[in-house]
Amino acid sequence: MSTTTTGTTETIGTARSGDPPRPRPALTPTRGLIRATFRVHQSALWFWGLLVGLVSAGLVWAAGPGLDAAWTEQLKSGCAPADYCSTGPAYSLYGLAATLGPAVLSIAPALIGAWAGGALIARELESGTARLAWTQSVTPAHWLAAKLAVPAAVIVSGTVLLTLLNRLVWWREERLREALGTRDWFESAVFAGHGTVGTAYALLGLAVGALVGLLLRRSLPGLAVGLVGTGLLAGTLQSTRHLLWPVETLVSQTADRDWNGELVDRGFITGTGERVSDMACTDDSCGRTDAVSFYADFHPSSHFWPLHLVETAIVLTATALLIWTSFRLLRRLAGGAV
Repeated sequence: MSTTTTGTTETIGTARSGDPPRPRPALTPTRGLIRATFRVHQSALWFWGLLVGLVSAGLVWAAGPGLDAAWTEQLKSGCAPADYCSTGPAYSLYGLAATLGPAVLSIAPALIGAWAGGALIARELESGTARLAWTQSVTPAHWLAAKLAVPAAVIVSGTVLLTLLNRLVWWREERLREALGTRDWFESAVFAGHGTVGTAYALLGLAVGALVGLLLRRSLPGLAVGLVGTGLLAGTLQSTRHLLWPVETLVSQTADRDWNGELVDRGFITGTGERVSDMACTDDSCGRTDAVSFYADFHPSSHFWPLHLVETAIVLTATALLIWTSFRLLRRLAGGAV
């Protein structure tokens, strides 16, 4: 049905004149949970957004004017890589901005684990807010899903942006990096900041914190255990990184093994074919006289993405297992009602 009021035609459909206005549809429980999560944790979300914004601005500057100034300074100095010259103020400022992104992605998982364990989960269980929500129209499973989905979306957005900007800086600084011999791809912070591993570890921190919060249900212990637990788990996974892909081996008749990449092991080979590592020796043959050749096991730069993708798959698998465990634990806390 159509009515005309002061020259304006409105289509009301089947509504009759004089009917009261229809009430606005109420928020669904899921949408309400998402809005509540944003509102309760807006300080942490604003902090993360501000941190990502400032570091992103620094990386954009580093990829442009900062790099140009550092390269000009390098050309004027006439310093060759073998000279081991000290860098000037332009490079120092550029280096600070360029390393902020990898540094943030390296420490973010532990901070996220602390926040998730203390404020995101444990505090609401400790105060009784969570159980109050469960008695209304929100199921425990929906409550935990919203608690994880909202920060996960914000975290992924920030880490992906920082990763892309880190790669932009890395791509643009190739000449300067080769000239000065700085920043190898296999360094822990560099490796984490230039691929998918940084985002995977950030989500791992969220999963560890959620499980810790459900286990302890107290904010301060949850914060501490979330911080330490994420750091220990991430450190353990990173310490085995070199085992995730087969190494390449360089064999030489002299002790001058010219490998290029991440050294995993080196040593000598005896006449019987035995490989003896000399990593802990003071000389190349560990005082032995039966060395006939020398070897070096290493990861070249072409192994960056294979190592990265395998480690990412392992970290995401661990994250999924932790989240599954969290939902199982939540079922027990809620008395089987999910």
